Amino acid sequence: MLANQIREIKTVTITSKGQICIPHTARTMTGFKEGSKISILVYPDRVELRPMKKVSEKLFFALVSEEVLAKEWNTKEEDEAWKDL
Repeated sequence: MLANQIREIKTVTITSKGQICIPHTARTMTGFKEGSKISILVYPDRVELRPMKKVSEKLFFALVSEEVLAKEWNTKEEDEAWKDL
């Protein structure tokens, strides 16, 4: 049950710059130390913050932006390979 997994519920305020303060309980978890990278996963009904090291390689490709992929895939060779599809 989800209620058994929740450690703490806090309310935070989003600043005009879109910033929030991560509550102490979350900051003391493994992977949420000062200077560490986190992933922000956006779902239709929620947003999750996860330490980067806990994001699997399979999920990594879902996080890569279209713009980054376009740099790798937007070549004459790729256009030629996909032109008949």
